[in-house]
Amino acid sequence: MKFSEMPYSRPDLGAVELEYGRITETFGKTDSADGQYRLILEHEKLSENFDTMATIAYIRNSINTTDPFYEKEMAFFDANSPDVNSLRQEFYKAVDRSPYKKELEQRTGKLFFTNIALSLKAFSPKTVELQKKENALVTEYEKLLASAKIDFRSETLNLSEIQKHTVSSDRTERQEAWTKTAGFFAENAKRLDGIFGELVANRTEQAHLLGYRNYVQLGYDRLGRNCYGPNEVARYREQIVRDLVPMIAENKKRQAERLGLTGLKYWDDGCLFPDGNPKPQGGTQELVNAAQKMYHKMSPLTGTFFNFMRENELFDLESKKGKAGGGYCTSIPGYKSPFIFSNFNGTAGDVEVLTHEAGHALADYVSRDMPISETRCPTMDAAETHSMSMELFSRPWDRLFFADETERFHRYQLEAALNFIPYGCLVDHFQTAVYENPGMSPDERRQTWLKLEHLYRPWIDFDGMPYFGEGGGYQRQHHIYSFPLYYIDYCLAQTTALEFWSASEKDWKEAFGRYLAFVRAGGTKTYVELVSTAELELPFTDGCIRRLCGEINRFLESGRA
Repeated sequence: MKFSEMPYSRPDLGAVELEYGRITETFGKTDSADGQYRLILEHEKLSENFDTMATIAYIRNSINTTDPFYEKEMAFFDANSPDVNSLRQEFYKAVDRSPYKKELEQRTGKLFFTNIALSLKAFSPKTVELQKKENALVTEYEKLLASAKIDFRSETLNLSEIQKHTVSSDRTERQEAWTKTAGFFAENAKRLDGIFGELVANRTEQAHLLGYRNYVQLGYDRLGRNCYGPNEVARYREQIVRDLVPMIAENKKRQAERLGLTGLKYWDDGCLFPDGNPKPQGGTQELVNAAQKMYHKMSPLTGTFFNFMRENELFDLESKKGKAGGGYCTSIPGYKSPFIFSNFNGTAGDVEVLTHEAGHALADYVSRDMPISETRCPTMDAAETHSMSMELFSRPWDRLFFADETERFHRYQLEAALNFIPYGCLVDHFQTAVYENPGMSPDERRQTWLKLEHLYRPWIDFDGMPYFGEGGGYQRQHHIYSFPLYYIDYCLAQTTALEFWSASEKDWKEAFGRYLAFVRAGGTKTYVELVSTAELELPFTDGCIRRLCGEINRFLESGRA
């Protein structure tokens, strides 16, 4: 069904509560694994119906944050989703107590019970009201960013639209665009500080109510990280500082030379070539047409998948007034449909986000008939591997998007992939520091961000850059507000994706076969198991980053990128 034709109706909370009460009570009285499994499937259907409406409302609100109807519907879900989650948790408690776990595991998989136990650990009815307030604060932040109206050279732009000017080949234009962007954040600094302060206090209070020392481990548990913890991530970040940052610093010297500069200012960092970064050829429809050709050439499965996406109009790609920023892929479970949301702005990022979100969408498409949602999708480290790997597996067909600029794009793509990892670690390290020290003042948070900027991106000179040069840059990164402690998943996934790229340079077909097996496994395995099964090295392994850096550096220096 086309997205525009999918009907929406607000869920009947009374009916949802009655149904959950019934299946939860019945589950405890059912004396067979078969009977209990049927009740698990009833839970899946009940949960699916609620999530379908929530997702449709979320997408339509994202497309137009000024639509009063869906603004109200999002307020409804912000206020009531925690209550529905509470009902789910009560059902999970009954499932966790089942005397038939071994029999049920044969149908659900062992990880189903592992994830339920983690979910129960991270939940208490005592936190429900706090979660409602947390949801409302996140929505306020997202709406505040979507409201940006930045006057720039006779145009009024939002935060997505101005991004193409921040990477212009004209240095004056870049500086002006970043200065104007900083101006928006400076004008809203008081409320941005207030929202984040309230979020940190809220999440910390939830952690304390649940018996955690601080929010860090609670955040890990809520993200379902079932095979590693903060210590492994800290060791990964140490590898990045030790092995990757020096390599990028050398690349940045070469970038400065290419740009004819003695060093990189903040507004220079994202511009890799003197005549500007490579740009895709054509507008939105031309890029979607090119993607369809590519996916048909890539494999029968990817061709069928992309046809499904186009036939059902499961995209909203162009930037427009009132639209939320960023890009994402989400799942509409009742229609077994992924949906891709983006803000095209005429930069290479349009192709990157299209292939990135298509990686997520493909994973959702191939797992959509798996009966158990809790094992349909893996943790986000693996899910982001789906998407980041797809960006790199697309390289043999990039000429469809970039024509004569393809070789430049390939160099840009690898350098940008490497450049991202220290930034992602900076975001994660900052959040960890904030949640370990929740009493920080706004000024202390900015000082912490700036100190970490110098650790992870020492090549950047902030001289002359208002607000961001004072440590306010974290307020641009909406994950910090909206998806706490998520961002390191991108770093781990980028590392794993680069390993897939390395394998694809030797044998694309063999590497893509391993990738498809990784994707088809869904959430039936942990991240560690998925990476190991794909015959890749875990990013936490000491020496992994050094080895991978060396290989990429040799490739870049060879001129084959």
